[in-house]
Amino acid sequence: MNLFRQIASNLVKGPVSDDAAGGGAGDGSDTVSDATLVSRCQEGDYAAFDALVTKHRGRVYAMIQNMVRNEADSWDLAQEVFVKVWKALPRFEARARFSTWMYRITHNVVYDWMRKRKMETVGELDDNLLDQESIAAGALATPSRMARPDEALSQGELRTKIEAALEKLSPEHREAILLREVQGFEYKEIADVMDCSIGTVMSRLFYARKKLQSLLTKTHE
Repeated sequence: MNLFRQIASNLVKGPVSDDAAGGGAGDGSDTVSDATLVSRCQEGDYAAFDALVTKHRGRVYAMIQNMVRNEADSWDLAQEVFVKVWKALPRFEARARFSTWMYRITHNVVYDWMRKRKMETVGELDDNLLDQESIAAGALATPSRMARPDEALSQGELRTKIEAALEKLSPEHREAILLREVQGFEYKEIADVMDCSIGTVMSRLFYARKKLQSLLTKTHE
């Protein structure tokens, strides 16, 4: 299994219970499209919003928890996200996917929280130090082949190593890799969520993948 697919399989659910993983309501609401549910929400249908929350809360919580690394704060922030989503839904015009729009709100909530606590990351490269034009597109999508850490580590060990490695990335690089490899977003969607250019997204992903590959390879040398 590709290293970054392994990251997704280890982190996509996060420390959430089955009923919080999304789509666990058992009422068929998970099969209704986001567009349909959003349309109903904009007409004042509270049940439709409850279905949206049930459908997406697990991934939103996991994304936040993997960014802030604190369970209590993650639940509070996830709740704040959906409060903001509900308040902003009347202005949602479907120019982007609902999930992209929702993760943009999640991004803002998380970074506001970080700024308030003045969280700092030491020793990370600035994106401007990377020559984006010199990075091959193939390298962005497929890191160079080397011995894969997931071939030598057990599931439990690998999850621990992945979490430790992610913590060594800056918030921007961590968010980019989580949106791409865990949430499965395209570059344009990540750029919309993070309010940056596609080139910046590419550079962040290149650096994040390179550093994660290095950190995880060192764990079993």
